Amino acid sequence: MSPISDDLAMERRGLAFRLRQSDMLHSFLRSKIAMLSALITLAAIIGATFAPWLAPHDPFDLASLSILDSQLPPLGMEGADPRYLLGTDDQGRDVFSGILYGARISLAVGFVSVLLAAVVGVLLGLVAGYVGGRTDAIIMRIAEVQLTFPAILIALLIDGVARAVFGNLDRERYAFWILVLSIALSFWVQFARTVRGSTLVERNKEYVQAARLIGIPPFLIMIRHVLPNVIGPVLVIATISLGLAIITEATLSFLGVGIPPTQPSLGTLVRIGNDFLFSGEWWIAMFPGFALAILVLAVNLLGDWLRDALNPKLR
Repeated sequence: MSPISDDLAMERRGLAFRLRQSDMLHSFLRSKIAMLSALITLAAIIGATFAPWLAPHDPFDLASLSILDSQLPPLGMEGADPRYLLGTDDQGRDVFSGILYGARISLAVGFVSVLLAAVVGVLLGLVAGYVGGRTDAIIMRIAEVQLTFPAILIALLIDGVARAVFGNLDRERYAFWILVLSIALSFWVQFARTVRGSTLVERNKEYVQAARLIGIPPFLIMIRHVLPNVIGPVLVIATISLGLAIITEATLSFLGVGIPPTQPSLGTLVRIGNDFLFSGEWWIAMFPGFALAILVLAVNLLGDWLRDALNPKLR
């Protein structure tokens, strides 16, 4: 077998080969924090995914709600109702059920926005790093301009445009996708800059030169050969960005430009409970806030472990 064929065969193993050789499983099992974070994250995903079956009440079923059950305290406090583990809000909705349904929306916004940001950022980073020249300069200047706009400002801008184009009613119908687009437009830069830097290193290696010699088109070289070797940092950024996306969504929903109250996320639940925080009904805001904080902390700790596990200098 020729040296060129050996290089291409080695390169095609890509990320899967490196993961098998990286002792990631051993590192994961040795880290109690990583295992606990993964367990909490998995439990949140399962609870959010199967919320219609796991939640003891449907907080969106108006026929099942009673104003007489409003503002009931959680179990352990005087006046608590055993049917409502964490109490109820001002509409008589079960707080625990609301957290499960709210986490469903928050995680969906986080996953979809990070996925969209990763696709856009990785593609632009590959093109910028592999092609170079004027193309690289244009993409990176756009990225630098993008960094000057925070996610909240972008979301407010897109929300204002949506209200002008669709009106308030149609804007609420497309609120999920408006929020996803706002967050994705804010997060793609980190992916692009990281992938560009890794691509600048990979494009001069022997396996890329070998692929060029046998006539593989540049686009296929980027997708089949370069991408598997720069995807490691992308996984780390995606994990950490998931926590940031959930926080961003909660912030926007708290400000009233996110998910509408008819389909509340964790941020919306906190905003609703904030109106009753100083009147004694602290559980309406505190429990969704605790759930949001624990979820984001678990995702961030998992991202920190993944960053260390994929860093060859720490192995």
